[in-house]
Amino acid sequence: MDPSQQSTWNMYRERGIGRRGGKGSRPALLIVDVTNGFTDPDAPLGSDLSAEIAAIAQLLEAARSRGVPVCYSTNLLAPDDPGGARFLAKVPAIDSLRPGTRAVEVDSRIAPQPGEVVVEKTVPSAFFGTGLGETLHAQGVDTVIVTGCSTSGCVRASVTDSMSHGFRTLVVAEAVGDRAQGPHLANLFDMDTKLGDVIALAEALDYLEAVPEKAEPEKAEPEKAELEKAELEKAEPPAPIPGAGR
Repeated sequence: MDPSQQSTWNMYRERGIGRRGGKGSRPALLIVDVTNGFTDPDAPLGSDLSAEIAAIAQLLEAARSRGVPVCYSTNLLAPDDPGGARFLAKVPAIDSLRPGTRAVEVDSRIAPQPGEVVVEKTVPSAFFGTGLGETLHAQGVDTVIVTGCSTSGCVRASVTDSMSHGFRTLVVAEAVGDRAQGPHLANLFDMDTKLGDVIALAEALDYLEAVPEKAEPEKAEPEKAELEKAELEKAEPPAPIPGAGR
């Protein structure tokens, strides 16, 4: 954590901002917009996300081995949709994300498997207008592990809506990427203090590996709930964000 972030964190802590959200017992893995239009460095919206894709591949392997639900989102050009039109007006490069083209296909290095959910969206959030929240609730999911791109755009929007749907939300630092480092780091810090918990890849893998296969939704236990509440109220500063020195 750099000095400016430490100063901000100290102020947040004094004001009751930035407690940890914690993890539930029934996670799902969400991969936001890791399509060729974002992973091809020569594309208008693209950048080199090879390291992030390698991290996502590790999370996919762990999630699939435990029967954890896996969901993808893809962003499509939709000029006739009101939200899509406003998004296009703000980011004209979205014109490159035309339906049916290679740009909107999930990068083959982390391609979906049969039965995994792929939602198509026309705005930043993977939840808005896609039914994803309802799908995850129906499966008993209580925690969403968010990966993908871009950190400052569709990842952040999806994290906001994940929290708004009542899910504990985890952002894996090494598994989210952006075309610019400044917005990437600023949004990691902001999400970590207001929307979810930013965690390291190793912690996310340990969490997934500890999930019982086909785990049932956690039942409320008064004593456990009180202990959990006490633990979450410890306002410890977040761990250093992996990659912050890049």
